[in-house]
Amino acid sequence: MKKHAFTLLYADADLIAVNKSAGLLVAADRWDTEAERLDLLLEKELPQIAPGSKRLYAVHRIDKDTSGLLLYALNAEAHRILNTAFQNREIKKTYRLLIYGRMTEKNFTVDLPLRADGDSMHRTVVDKRCGKEAITHFTVLEAFQQFTLLEAHPVTGRTHQIRVHLAAAGYPIVCDSLYGNGKPVFLSALKRRWHGDVYLEQPLMKRLALHAYQLEGLHPKTGLPFSFTAEYAKDFKSTVNQLRKL
Repeated sequence: MKKHAFTLLYADADLIAVNKSAGLLVAADRWDTEAERLDLLLEKELPQIAPGSKRLYAVHRIDKDTSGLLLYALNAEAHRILNTAFQNREIKKTYRLLIYGRMTEKNFTVDLPLRADGDSMHRTVVDKRCGKEAITHFTVLEAFQQFTLLEAHPVTGRTHQIRVHLAAAGYPIVCDSLYGNGKPVFLSALKRRWHGDVYLEQPLMKRLALHAYQLEGLHPKTGLPFSFTAEYAKDFKSTVNQLRKL
């Protein structure tokens, strides 16, 4: 099992939960057909992960540059039930992320309709006339000097929804190259008395600072509640820890 690519969090005869590394596709992508894919890596490991399972069934997706939690069904019936649960908004999704700027309000909601593939860069755009309903609730977890750690609860599941909603609100996600400036975060730019070598310094964060943190719902076979949580990726955790020290 490629530990740098994913960590298995849970497995039974009906579903698996994994913590995905950033930079890894979760399924085939028409723009990057040669990129490493989580589903292919997992299928190679299925005999060890879930003996008797023959294939994966995708029930939701997260972006390539997003780290964190992902569920797959392992049979057609589990796939049908979980897919319906996601479509009916019966699965509670929680993300953690860093934005530029210090926010003072504790909770806020962005309710802006979105249209996928809306410009020449194939980005999702706010479109109040032709866009689809999109609602995201946000909670401030920690406010730092120049950044804020947020928790996001998307009600709907539009492409790049959290990223577009925050950019539209004037708070792009850190290192978002598509909806923000994409600039890496360096400790030397944050710490007044930093004594390292700027030519050798590595960035604290150089990819989208978005992490799929938790999924809550009902098991497709037993009907019992489940709650899966994916710990922060190493770069995300290190960046948050450094911000707390400033």
